[in-house]
Amino acid sequence: MAASRDAEIWKDMQTYYGQVLKKSADLQTNACVTAARSAPKHIREALQNVHEEVALRYYGCGLVIPECLENCWILDLGSGSGRDCYALSQLVGEKGHVTGIDMTESQVEVAKNYIEYHMEKYGFQASNVTFIHGYIEKLGEAGIKNESYDIVISNCVINLVPDKQQVLQEVYRVLKYGGELYFSDVYANLELPEEIRKHKVLWGECLGGALYWKDLAILAQKIGFCPPRLVTANLITIQNKELERVVGDCRFVSATFRLFKLPKTGPAKRCQVIYNGGITGHEKELIFDANFTFKEGDLVEVDEETAAILKNSRFAQDFLINPVGERLPSTGNCSALESKAIITDPFKLAEESHDTKSRCPPGIAGGCCDTRKSC
Repeated sequence: MAASRDAEIWKDMQTYYGQVLKKSADLQTNACVTAARSAPKHIREALQNVHEEVALRYYGCGLVIPECLENCWILDLGSGSGRDCYALSQLVGEKGHVTGIDMTESQVEVAKNYIEYHMEKYGFQASNVTFIHGYIEKLGEAGIKNESYDIVISNCVINLVPDKQQVLQEVYRVLKYGGELYFSDVYANLELPEEIRKHKVLWGECLGGALYWKDLAILAQKIGFCPPRLVTANLITIQNKELERVVGDCRFVSATFRLFKLPKTGPAKRCQVIYNGGITGHEKELIFDANFTFKEGDLVEVDEETAAILKNSRFAQDFLINPVGERLPSTGNCSALESKAIITDPFKLAEESHDTKSRCPPGIAGGCCDTRKSC
């Protein structure tokens, strides 16, 4: 029965994204076009370099372009027409590589049509991007090998798959140790009732398959990832009265999380760290997640999990790291780890962000009122 239900969902999603939706304006909720935080200049420029037809077929719910990308190998789950892949292919450079995988063949064909266009635009001698028609919960069948990628991204796609645990298990398999899953997706404030989970349009609009947000941490721990790091969150609105009736009291957010796969080492310790600066687009300040922002030269005390991530990931070269008590040569401010609760609830973060924007005077561009869409 489960296999039959999964096959039905795959077919429905291929129809919805291959035939029903022709452009992002055809969507009936803002789940797949919610605003992301303002992107650094180099990312905005990379997105502007993407061909118009590719960009018009973009259905993501956030900005899934993390930091420190030079020479990385990146896998995009549910790459669609290739918008994020082409932006990333410019950012990783000719020595890096980006692979996109999507189950909708017509979307993959659109992406493939513009490989030569983008390589010429970027001035690359050879293509550094590949597109595969396949299923994100079956990466092995698509020929993707163990520990072959530095970063896996996904933009509003995991919610479309019935078996989220299988997707995350496959991601864990293909990531190198020290690698991360940096992904935006839709989450619900409760376990969804059957009426919502079986609604075809709500599935296509990324709501029917939304994970109860607390279940993400449970799945991550079961598979072996570090606890999820919440980056951004936005409230989702439904622009359809009939869908509002079906949804009832259920609420949804789009949220970006980071999940790191770290080597099995001894117990981690709280550390003092200093960001060296210099990461492209984040030279003076690195907003790592909703709880930690690192400014160049400032001494910051971090918890055990954060210290382990910074030590064992691609960010290690960008930080000076010492156990608490062993002073580092800081040139800026010092910040002890505060006792305040770490924000893990995307609904809480989304509401705080919404309140902050509501307090801003109208007509001001940038700053806390900057709601430019990632596309």
